[in-house]
Amino acid sequence: MTTQQFQDLQSQLVRCWQGSETFVPDSTQGNIQERDIVVIPSLSFPQRELAKITGYTHYEERQLYTLIQLRNPHTRMVYVTSQPLHPSIIDYYLDLLPGIPSSHARERLLLLSTYDYSDKPLTAKILERPRLMARISQALRSDQAYMVCFNATGLERELALKLGIPLYAVNPDLLYWGTKAGSRQLFAEAGIPHPDGSGLVQSETELAGEIVHLWRRNPNLHRVVVKLNEAFSGEGNALLDLRPLSEIQSWPEPSQVIAITQALSQMQFQAPQETWASYRDRFAELGGIVECFLEGKTKQSPSVQGQITPIGQVELISTHDQILDAPDGQIFLGCSFPAAEPYRLMLQKYGLKVGEQLARQGVIGHYGVDFIARPGEDSDTWDLQAIEINLRKGGTTHPFMTLKFLTNGWYDSGTGLFYSYHHRPKYYIASDNLRHSKYHGLLPNDLLDIIARYHLHFDSSTETGSVFHLMGALSEFGKLGITSIGNSPEEAKSIYDQAIQVLDQASQ
Repeated sequence: MTTQQFQDLQSQLVRCWQGSETFVPDSTQGNIQERDIVVIPSLSFPQRELAKITGYTHYEERQLYTLIQLRNPHTRMVYVTSQPLHPSIIDYYLDLLPGIPSSHARERLLLLSTYDYSDKPLTAKILERPRLMARISQALRSDQAYMVCFNATGLERELALKLGIPLYAVNPDLLYWGTKAGSRQLFAEAGIPHPDGSGLVQSETELAGEIVHLWRRNPNLHRVVVKLNEAFSGEGNALLDLRPLSEIQSWPEPSQVIAITQALSQMQFQAPQETWASYRDRFAELGGIVECFLEGKTKQSPSVQGQITPIGQVELISTHDQILDAPDGQIFLGCSFPAAEPYRLMLQKYGLKVGEQLARQGVIGHYGVDFIARPGEDSDTWDLQAIEINLRKGGTTHPFMTLKFLTNGWYDSGTGLFYSYHHRPKYYIASDNLRHSKYHGLLPNDLLDIIARYHLHFDSSTETGSVFHLMGALSEFGKLGITSIGNSPEEAKSIYDQAIQVLDQASQ
């Protein structure tokens, strides 16, 4: 399989692109609305990093929002998972489809499973099963099909080549721009404000040296954040407090490097159960960067999402304020849409610049940019600092796409608001991390019973309510995902809080 073969395959996307997320086949094939979508919701990350996320094996369910594309009667879909999905979960999503019988959609959906419970990425499991790949291929009209995934690696590229269909995602050869070091380089080239920091380093001594240089450039610096180059969701971050080391500021640089090297074992790790021994091994393997930790009592963590079409056009999709947890707000738990008004349009401006720079590098597909927002010297202004780029779908993708397909609305880049088909502005709060010990043992059918009894479902007449995901993680891990949609931020928060209250009470 050569690079040229993959590029030739990808050229089909350009031929079939219509200027939106919808692909259509060559007009020579007749009905230009026919299309087949292969959904591979693999989390193709290092498994040691994934293991830090409770119930990650069920995160393949987060892309079930793609089922809503079956509302187009000319769309067929193949959805592949590691484990079979509970039928009630599929019925739940198909019943959300507006304007089409769920039975009609079900006939156009092929669910396949590897029946493999190992820790390997789903895509690797598929590649190990030639007969399963043959079943996928047999279900497709290859000239009318494309593949989508959560994140693209060499595995997804190999699968696309074996299936003979294009992949709507970044070419894995360009993934550098989604690493921590690549993000910092691109921010600098695009003129996007970002914290002072280092390039890629691989060893403890290099890391300590960069921390010393960073501290010398910023003598009032309190803390630095060290990041694994390819970690995600903040799980690869660690904080080093420099204040207990203040006496070494006057030391010669070689002595400072030795002292900082010794202090690295005292870093505060953001992932539970992380140790210096395990982190050091991962740092040696992946490399990483260090940058100034942005202090502030009032800090927000907004993000902007966009996509780059196969013809190189950059489209803004959404902005969010992220909900973060862990000792110092480094780990993603959920989000609210849209981002706060004072910095929403500035987020869009920076997000567009990043997208244009990525497009110049040849990137296509979804991307997101995370920021830190702090009040400026003027009470009416905010200081935005770019933190990292994600060249993949993320934790904000599935709630926004759920909103879009449920309400048949559009994103207004002039205001940063989303309007439903009925011209109502829409707001939501979403989380992947509703967790409670009482939820353990609840089956998907139990959850659906609670949703029905207490009217927690999404109401298409008011375009408000909650949509649930990660149902497969509920019984084993006591964990659930939710998107609560309202006609105002206050209503979305009220719906969200009510859903949690009801779930807690009904689970007793």
